[in-house]
Amino acid sequence: MKIVIIGSVAAGTSAAAKARRNNEEAEIKVFDADEDISYSSCGLPYYIGPEIEEREQLVPRDANFFKQKYNVDVYTKHCVLEIQPQTKVLTVKNLISGQVFAESYDRLVIATGAQAVVLPIEGSSKANVFSLRNVVSADSIRKHVLTAKPDTAVIIGSGFIGLEMAENLAARGITVTIVELAAHVMPVLDEDVAVYVQDYLKEKGITVIVNDSVVRMAGSQEVDTVILKSGQELAVGLVVMAVGVKPNVELARAVGIAIGATGAIAVNTKMQTNFPDIYACGDCVESYSLITGKPFYRPLGSTANKMGRVAGDQITDGSLEFRGGLGTGIFKVFDMAVAQTGLTEKEAKREGYEVVVCHNIKPDKAEYFGGQDMIIKAVADKKTGKLLGAQIVGKAGVDKRIDVLVTAITFGGKAEDLFHLDLAYAPPFSTTKDPVMYTGMILDNALKAGRNLITPEELKKKIETGEEIQIIDARVAKQYQAGHVTDAKNIPQDSIRQELAAIDKEVPVVTYCNKGVTGNAAQNILLNCGFKQVFNLSGGYKNFEKNNKK
Repeated sequence: MKIVIIGSVAAGTSAAAKARRNNEEAEIKVFDADEDISYSSCGLPYYIGPEIEEREQLVPRDANFFKQKYNVDVYTKHCVLEIQPQTKVLTVKNLISGQVFAESYDRLVIATGAQAVVLPIEGSSKANVFSLRNVVSADSIRKHVLTAKPDTAVIIGSGFIGLEMAENLAARGITVTIVELAAHVMPVLDEDVAVYVQDYLKEKGITVIVNDSVVRMAGSQEVDTVILKSGQELAVGLVVMAVGVKPNVELARAVGIAIGATGAIAVNTKMQTNFPDIYACGDCVESYSLITGKPFYRPLGSTANKMGRVAGDQITDGSLEFRGGLGTGIFKVFDMAVAQTGLTEKEAKREGYEVVVCHNIKPDKAEYFGGQDMIIKAVADKKTGKLLGAQIVGKAGVDKRIDVLVTAITFGGKAEDLFHLDLAYAPPFSTTKDPVMYTGMILDNALKAGRNLITPEELKKKIETGEEIQIIDARVAKQYQAGHVTDAKNIPQDSIRQELAAIDKEVPVVTYCNKGVTGNAAQNILLNCGFKQVFNLSGGYKNFEKNNKK
């Protein structure tokens, strides 16, 4: 059997390695138009910054490695021009010699990856305008940074790559401005979580411009001025386009391989296309949601490796199948970690779910061991209690908590299940009730015990529309005087029982404290004393203030 794989980064090399582990007799060839294989694309921003010094740290393997270890023939600088499914023949061009030749296959794997989106903006082809997608592009940016030594940079887009580039260019002493078309940075997050990231970027000296876009880049040989739709002009020595990627599907589309609703190649759980002997995997392929069952496109190195392993197993008659995903992602920007899995609140509502949302602010470990607050926003289905998604922002322990929540969602966990998890505890690692457990408790109380939550956005709308509502600040007077929600009345939690006559049982009540715990205690008192509509402010005043800055 002859196996040919197009593409040699995460998915392609994973497919090749798994196929060889299953079958020692198969002839396996890999073609790639690039000059590097099996590289760490997620590490590229840190190579441009000062953290990764040597190129070899990103590209630890070459064609010789795969030949010696797996007896797989890898041909770099070889571009596949055409697939002929009827005859099972490829047309391949050697980009070095110019030779064009035919290559037959019995089973084919397409792992052509994705390419950076380049906006059709005047000036985008100038010498100091870059996109980051492979090691060669990282080489070009790094060379410009080290030789031209630009003082200023504009990054267009604020996704994973955009924010990682902001950190690493700043580490090189460059003044960075981020321009984002959306209303907030990290559009994959809900706005009430993204605001924590956005404020932190500003604290680190990054200028953030949202609700705006680049319309023109001016300069002679290089761009020296970026002009925004708002009319603002930015002096610049380096521009990085980081507005996302799109799947490389042109080769597949040309021969009638089905393209899914997301614009990526459609495959079944065996990574099989609509041609039985043609498989596809990695960033050129769409995934499907474990929650909704619908296709989605979220290119990630971890997913590409998983898909590649499944494809390699299937082409050698194995039984592995791809089970879908949650779109889980995590990245760091300076000292902050940002993670997300499953559906955001806005996505869940768009899918038709009636949701319960909580904002849980807790330290990652005991404060006397240096615990620092993280904010966990979790979304649950009001009808079933099942977890739908989570977003976490913090400086420590974020990866641990997001992975616990991923596992719970993957296996159909409900909010109530989180409290019952037997999680590891010791003061240097966690709090006695872990933030994940607290998240479950808050959601379960809202779902089953009538401890309803109100988000900062919902409360703000009630205030602005003049809806009749009583707002009780359950903190001590000193905290209230330092700042409070508009129209809130200060009744400290330990005084509420004596002040019940001053609160109208017929009018809805919102209680709050700094983060939510004391607000919940005040809520319990009122509910137990016969009040019917009492809401606790999700995430407390700290979360409200963060989301209502002028």
